[in-house]
Amino acid sequence: MRRSAKSRAEEQFAASQKKANQALKDKEKARQEVAEHVAMLRGLRLAKEAADKKAAEAAAAVKAAAKTKKKPAKRMPQAHRY
Repeated sequence: MRRSAKSRAEEQFAASQKKANQALKDKEKARQEVAEHVAMLRGLRLAKEAADKKAAEAAAAVKAAAKTKKKPAKRMPQAHRY
């Protein structure tokens, strides 16, 4: 039994649509993977920046504490005391 030209054309069209849909899904999947990778890298960068900022603030606090530390008063030798 021979298939009509219309049914062959419909089959070919369905096959090309299926192939196009698959290509679109593959492209979207690749785009999503890249977006997830970029998001992960951004998260790592922001975490590192936050850690660096915290370390810099801690270093500045230590430096400020050392700067404001009072020096002990000079004591006179016992022989010179009144």
